[in-house]
Amino acid sequence: MHIHPLITDSATLANLCTRLAEADFVCVDTEFMRENTFWPELCLIQIADENEAAAIDPMAPGLDMQPLLDLMVDNPDVLKVFHAGGQDLEIVYNLTGKTPYPLFDTQVAAMALGQGEQIGYSNLVDAYLGISVDKGARFTDWSRRPLDARQIEYAIGDVTHLAKIFPKMLARLRKTGRGAWLDQEMERIGDPANYANDPEEAWRRIRVPSRKSDILGRLKALARWRELEAQGKNLPRGRIVKDETIADIAGHPPRKQADLAKVRGLSPTWATNDIGGRMMVALENAEPMPAEEMPARDDRKPGLGKDGALVADLLKLLLKIRSRDIDVAARLLARGDDLDALAAGQREGLSILEGWRFEQFGRDALDLVEGRLACAVVGGKLKMTRAEAVTE
Repeated sequence: MHIHPLITDSATLANLCTRLAEADFVCVDTEFMRENTFWPELCLIQIADENEAAAIDPMAPGLDMQPLLDLMVDNPDVLKVFHAGGQDLEIVYNLTGKTPYPLFDTQVAAMALGQGEQIGYSNLVDAYLGISVDKGARFTDWSRRPLDARQIEYAIGDVTHLAKIFPKMLARLRKTGRGAWLDQEMERIGDPANYANDPEEAWRRIRVPSRKSDILGRLKALARWRELEAQGKNLPRGRIVKDETIADIAGHPPRKQADLAKVRGLSPTWATNDIGGRMMVALENAEPMPAEEMPARDDRKPGLGKDGALVADLLKLLLKIRSRDIDVAARLLARGDDLDALAAGQREGLSILEGWRFEQFGRDALDLVEGRLACAVVGGKLKMTRAEAVTE
């Protein structure tokens, strides 16, 4: 594979993207910093197909990134391969308002191949290529310039190894017939809604024990205010106000700005400064949350009392047995919320009752909750067996 020198000029990048636009797939990785900012600061992009690889310096003066962004989000003929690519996708979304398409995530694919819930990149490389990844540059400050040869070599290795792993992984998926299992997961990961920072939805990230509409209304107003402050200042949310402080103020709102000096988690200066004033305006303008926006109760599943909880536990046991038997990560087969809902009597809108999940797990899960399947110990191993009819 040909490794290019670090790309810092627009012409070289455009030529690279023209060639990569003819590839069947490209492997992509990014290096970024976000410890001190709201928006992740993109510091390096690595990309490779089967023939060539390059690191691209997005911080280079005058570099036109558009050909690369077009390749990522406007070329449906080239598959974009990532490993645990959530943060990489977020960066592309922030730059374009779109996510890479079509998409393949090797960490998710590894789940379908029985390689664990969240296999790390270095373990994946070791499993497929027998190579030990040098982690020496993992904690590099990627925003500092110049980058040395070792840093660039480390970064490019993330995509050159992936370009060799992906075809091997694809062959295994085809052999096992599990490639179709990944379609829904890839669509979920690639959904642009996952990466939008909508201030109106920021309150959903903060846990509060109350379901009172006035408290939740204040929570929504405060979370929206903090989101806008953090975005405008490009600071992490917690640098503005921590979640627990937001929740506390929503539940016990101060009557006047001077009272902010008594709030745990705020500096006494908030009692008189501008940011404290803006927080008070947000509180004063807060309205009770409308009924249609109220979050569903945690116990929203109808009938999930003590018996329902026991049924849910049986479903989790069945999930462990089935994931072991077919050698697939349990989290790919089913999520806990779906199991609770099934145990409570819900039958509509559950992914485990559709498509391949129904064939591999959902049918038996349904049989279990409806009394047609039971647990048994056979030869020292837990197995599921058809149950005799049980009468009340």
